[in-house]
Amino acid sequence: MSHEIPAEVTRAMRAVPREQFVPRDLLPQAHEDKALPIGHDQTISQPSLVAFMTAQLALTPFSRVLEIGTGSGYQTAILAELADKVYSIERIPELSAAAQQRLAMLGYKNITLRIDDGVHGWPEAVPFDAIILTAAAQAVPHRLLAQLKIGGRLVAPEGRSDENQTLLLVEKTPTGDMRRFDLGAVRFVPLISGEP
Repeated sequence: MSHEIPAEVTRAMRAVPREQFVPRDLLPQAHEDKALPIGHDQTISQPSLVAFMTAQLALTPFSRVLEIGTGSGYQTAILAELADKVYSIERIPELSAAAQQRLAMLGYKNITLRIDDGVHGWPEAVPFDAIILTAAAQAVPHRLLAQLKIGGRLVAPEGRSDENQTLLLVEKTPTGDMRRFDLGAVRFVPLISGEP
């Protein structure tokens, strides 16, 4: 995926040691541009896709970001390099605990983690300047769009895991409408929710 990546996103990518976020047996592949398994049927996304999705959020040092799907914590750390505050939700307790440990070891102080069903979002921390989903929903949950501030951006893969998925950018306009942009075909693990 070759897209122009802003300098600050490139800096953030360089600042986060990906080898800290992959399983030990996959360390030799830590710097390859591909997704890797992290256990629990989850993956750490390929760096070029992480950079591209992060760039779409147009973060500033004042941004408040919601991440759905902490996973290994790699994307979380990159968001934390760019934004003021990062709120990240993971439904698998073991992944959340491991991510918490890694992120603390790396010295991040602007990240708050929670174990929950991501479709609920984080109502007590709204509104968010940016929301990113790191797993594919069949449709972007309305509850998450409602937690986006005017002018905010949401980036999410949409579609079922057994079919083509599309990476979407959704912008909330001053009238509260949602403008959707198709950013191309992707393949992500499914967003698993306790809700139908």
